[in-house]
Amino acid sequence: MPQLVLPTFTEQHVRRLVQWMPRGKYQRRLHLLVLFLLDTGCRISEAISLRVSEIDFENLLVTLNGKGRKQRVVPFSFQLRKAMFRYCKESNRTAEQLPFSNRTYTKLARRNVLRDMKLLCRKLGFIPPARTLRAFRHTFAVNYLRPGGSVFHLQKVLAAAHLR
Repeated sequence: MPQLVLPTFTEQHVRRLVQWMPRGKYQRRLHLLVLFLLDTGCRISEAISLRVSEIDFENLLVTLNGKGRKQRVVPFSFQLRKAMFRYCKESNRTAEQLPFSNRTYTKLARRNVLRDMKLLCRKLGFIPPARTLRAFRHTFAVNYLRPGGSVFHLQKVLAAAHLR
């Protein structure tokens, strides 16, 4: 049986997504979500259900609530820390609020995030990869392994049962 190649963003796509200059609070939230997904490799459901209190800005760690109510702690970059901290401060987010919330401070709908991500990709001049939201996770994994990252550590960060 042939192995399917998992869809990922190319290096050029990632560069465009990261360098995009958002205008307005909704575009800023979308850009921050892009940065968060690329930096942590988390599932979209984990990102949109994240609370500010689960972000440890001091130690650059985020506690994610994954599948089967399993929690895991994942490191993130100093650049993401700066962007997250600034966004949470400017949008007056309290510890129990969702950083990636809608106008009424409730959880974003997955389908709306997918729509916005696909529109953003097209706006930046490229066709979004198949399974766009999942492609962020695959892109993280590929970019983690390429420079010599350990499969064991990747498995821990992603909490990927199929790698065990």
